[in-house]
Amino acid sequence: MNNRDIQNLFEKTRNQSIKIIENLSPEDMNIQSMEDASPIKWHLAHTTWFFEKFVLSKIKSNYKYFNEYYNYLFNSYYFKAGPRYTRSLRNIISRPGIDEVLEYRKTINDRIKELCQSSNSYLNMIEVGCHHEMQHQELMLTDLQHGLSFNPTDPIYDPTKKEIESDNIKQKWIWFEKGIKSVGTDNENFSFDCERPKHEVLILPFEISNKLVSNGEWIEFINNGGYNKSEYWLSDGFSICQQENWQSPLYWKKENSKWYHFTLNGIKEIDINAPVSNISYFEADAFAKWSNKRLPTEFEWEVASNNHIHGNFLEDKIYQPYSKKNGVDLNQHWGHVWEWTSSNFSPYPGFKYHNDDISEYNGKFMVNQMVLKGGSCLTPKDQMRKSYRNFFYPHQKWQMSGLRLAK
Repeated sequence: MNNRDIQNLFEKTRNQSIKIIENLSPEDMNIQSMEDASPIKWHLAHTTWFFEKFVLSKIKSNYKYFNEYYNYLFNSYYFKAGPRYTRSLRNIISRPGIDEVLEYRKTINDRIKELCQSSNSYLNMIEVGCHHEMQHQELMLTDLQHGLSFNPTDPIYDPTKKEIESDNIKQKWIWFEKGIKSVGTDNENFSFDCERPKHEVLILPFEISNKLVSNGEWIEFINNGGYNKSEYWLSDGFSICQQENWQSPLYWKKENSKWYHFTLNGIKEIDINAPVSNISYFEADAFAKWSNKRLPTEFEWEVASNNHIHGNFLEDKIYQPYSKKNGVDLNQHWGHVWEWTSSNFSPYPGFKYHNDDISEYNGKFMVNQMVLKGGSCLTPKDQMRKSYRNFFYPHQKWQMSGLRLAK
């Protein structure tokens, strides 16, 4: 990408973050309901710090930071960049307030745009910063949903959104023959290091579902005692299921024999045809065993996928998954919900650990986490590609995650 392309991407990305907060109060933006989440105000500042720390400060040896103390407050997990404020206490950072954070963003925006117009330096890192911010845009909304879910008034993020009635998609199985397939990427277009290098894998014959698992199917799992039958669960999963008394996906509750769930659009009655969401890997794996099926590997998912990236993404502003036939074999293949796979998040053959400023971005997380594919209704569309690998710990369920079965 040339200077103008990078500047356009930068401006588009930075503007999208501001659009996300249009309906929010300063109080909304300081919620942190658990250690895994962060306040939206922190996300806005952290993504700005990323550009200042890893781009602007590298250009001048005597660079003057907007506020030197932000290097401590808004660093996340970059040990090489210096000490960090305690992650679980980000919600008690009342100052700087949101106005100062927005001033910080504007100042750094102006400096980055000036750089794009005057130099080719660090264009690649600016592009990385844009995709990093896209990841945080999704986190802004998932973290907000988790925080608002504790409010007994059932707040609505965007009251203008209307329900989309879901189709009842008939279950079909798509067959793929045995073969040696190329996965990952060496494409010159943007990708993260964990998506590279492109390499070959042996794919054995498999079938994959034409649709995502629905809420109605999940209710059958619940009614059949799925959460209480250890034979369907991995040992670690059943332990946490019992310890935390899991009996349904996150945000679900039952009233007068009807199931409801909390969404960014408020409390809604469960749409039985819509894809189930906010489930952990442990739950997805248990459901697959209960169904006498399994989760696809990330490579099976990639082989079955297509390059027509059209679905329900952040830009559509629907903020929850729905079910619609899309005229191809794999319905809802992009957007809606992240799809758990059975693959561990680990380095590809030939993965290179770099000793640069952001060497800590992906490599050090390649243990004890599972790969998800396809994006969700809260994912920026520009982030998506077949090779993209999202990853979370198997017990986490506050993300917009669901599943597609294989056999």
